[in-house]
Amino acid sequence: MIHLKTQSRLVLQRLIATPNQVGQEMNDPREFRARRDIEITENIKDEEEDLVNQNQSIAVALRKQTELMKTEYHMQLNASVEVCRYLLENALPFRGNDESEKSMYKGLFLGTLKLIGRTNGEIEKVILQNAPKNNQLTSPKIQNYLVTCFGEEVLKGVIGEIGDDVFALLVNESSDVSRKEQMAVVLRFVDKVGIVQERFVGIVHVMDTSAISLKSALDALFAKHGLSFTKVRGQGYDGASNMSVVVAVAKKHEGIKDFFYLIALVVTVVNSSCKRKDMIRESHKERIQEEIGNNEIETGKGLNQEISLVRAGDTRWNSHLKTIVSLIALFPEVIQVLKYVEDDGDNGASRLQARGLLSYLKTFEFVFYMHLISTILGLTNSLSQALQRKDEDILEAIDLIGTTKGQLQMLRENGFDQVLEKCYSFCDKHKIVKLDMAEAYVNTRNSRKMMNITNQHYYNYDIFNTVLDMQIRKFGDRFGEISTDLLQNMATLNPRNSFSQFNKSSILKLSQMYPRDFDDKERIILEHELDVYYHSIYNDVRFANLNGIADLTRLMMATRKHLYHPLVYRY
Repeated sequence: MIHLKTQSRLVLQRLIATPNQVGQEMNDPREFRARRDIEITENIKDEEEDLVNQNQSIAVALRKQTELMKTEYHMQLNASVEVCRYLLENALPFRGNDESEKSMYKGLFLGTLKLIGRTNGEIEKVILQNAPKNNQLTSPKIQNYLVTCFGEEVLKGVIGEIGDDVFALLVNESSDVSRKEQMAVVLRFVDKVGIVQERFVGIVHVMDTSAISLKSALDALFAKHGLSFTKVRGQGYDGASNMSVVVAVAKKHEGIKDFFYLIALVVTVVNSSCKRKDMIRESHKERIQEEIGNNEIETGKGLNQEISLVRAGDTRWNSHLKTIVSLIALFPEVIQVLKYVEDDGDNGASRLQARGLLSYLKTFEFVFYMHLISTILGLTNSLSQALQRKDEDILEAIDLIGTTKGQLQMLRENGFDQVLEKCYSFCDKHKIVKLDMAEAYVNTRNSRKMMNITNQHYYNYDIFNTVLDMQIRKFGDRFGEISTDLLQNMATLNPRNSFSQFNKSSILKLSQMYPRDFDDKERIILEHELDVYYHSIYNDVRFANLNGIADLTRLMMATRKHLYHPLVYRY
């Protein structure tokens, strides 16, 4: 049988025959055919001899070509992977605004890849323009795929670190720039050398930040990565975002919901141009100078600093407090800017919007909402700040929670007159019409609708009491008795101040909350083990200056005391 390579060569020789050969075939066909048969026979013999040498076979030739292509592809792929790894390690952006051939700056991914090529000639031959146009491994889709692969490999390592051990779950819920709700998930666990590790797992988009939505998203995430909720021994949520319930709950009241919406609109209108910001700044400076000259305000270090109208964040409740405080301080300047927009706005819509905001800001209802919310946020601000501190002492936080709940209850019972007095003072200062609490309430949204109640009833009961009852009830749900007991019992193992918080009975109570980790027999053993553990640790100078449970865990592993007190270490 003639090899395919031989057959192909014969066909090619026939197709590329010179004109003289073709002419000779036409003049003496019998002679030409005889000579041609001899040449074909000789060529076949040559080809058959070549086949004996395996280095000349088609399979070998194709294999050599394939190996070359593989080598080039691997070099090309490796270059893209290394660039991706470098950018990820340093948290650098991948792409530029313009990645076309004429662009001077194509982004860090393409730029770094080009730099690698300049420093290595072999790589330069197979990347970017020297690679096939449809296989350069640089498209945004390929970049995203590489990043995803890195993420999956890292996550495999994290899951491997945890193994079959227990871990804690940390969640931070917020929204991205497109206003989509999302949830960041972090796993916290103790590694094989006793060091507490926190590993970022990923960001999951959710429909909303309700408990049901978060739970559903976590179920899906755990199922995807082979994790089990039975191994979770603690759940933590970012103090700011989770505690944004102060604002979220308040917004369930229709009037306060409108208040926050219109406040955000005021900030947007006032801060929408540099000219308006400058008007705020200069007008406020002139007013402060005038009030100082009239001895209306005090002077001193740190007083009367330049301020601006602050935009509130979505999850930080103290940012809402800053917004309201800055609005109270800059109220005359805000009114001045809105009047400017009303008279000289860019278009009819902006002038109409400014007129509506001016009308709302000059109502007593707005003043009341503003001072009520600022009072509530002021009372809860210390707790907000404390819950965000990484070094916060658990027992101190629990005390602060109790104090905050007590302050809200006191405000609910005795604070209406205090808030009302602040409102009247503000109205007098800024020439806003005050309401007589004894007069009949008039619905400003629908003046024809008769309420048959007094202003006192509306502002005291329908707004003040209703909003505070919602807050107190939510605080009770969020920081219930079980949660408080759990935190108090956990704090008893804190090694600070020479284990001053150690309490054996609290530790035993906590072990009862985890029946899967401690059965009845183990709790009996734990009770005796705790006595030995305490004296062993307390008298060991190496444990004298520890700052937290994480330090305790690490040192117990280093000194092998986790082997002598296994139940305490499990705790």
